[in-house]
Amino acid sequence: MDRTDTSLIALRRILRATELYGRSLAQIAGLTPVQIRVLQVVLSHESVTPKQISLQMGVSPATISTLLDRLAAKSMLERQRSDIDRRQTNILLTEKGRKAVEGAPDPLQQKYVKEFESLADWEQAMIVAALERVAAMLNASAMDASPLLDMGEIHRTHPPDKPDEI
Repeated sequence: MDRTDTSLIALRRILRATELYGRSLAQIAGLTPVQIRVLQVVLSHESVTPKQISLQMGVSPATISTLLDRLAAKSMLERQRSDIDRRQTNILLTEKGRKAVEGAPDPLQQKYVKEFESLADWEQAMIVAALERVAAMLNASAMDASPLLDMGEIHRTHPPDKPDEI
């Protein structure tokens, strides 16, 4: 087998691992990896605004708004007006949302982060350079992306076909 085939197999394995994790998460928790990440962000703060979630996840406020709508419809979180500034909305996790986060399988990106951060600095730099080069080879360098391992799009230009697509 030549290096080209070996590299394509490695890419396919990465894509497949991401896909299988997404399916497992959907089956166990009934949520997408992006939805679980939103719930994790809310869980990690005593009080958090949609804008803060948007900034932490690196996605647009409109995307967060859609995700929050979907999670609120599933009774995973609720919006509450701030007592300090009535123009501000705080996002709170419900008990159902807390149980969903706690019962979800370990996020794939957290496994990656743990392993990546244990590598030597030179090895981290080498991996980043190689991944950036692969992204460029696939004309994906300029694509909008957040640091989340998920197969689905995080930004939409049209409404999803299914309610749970985001």
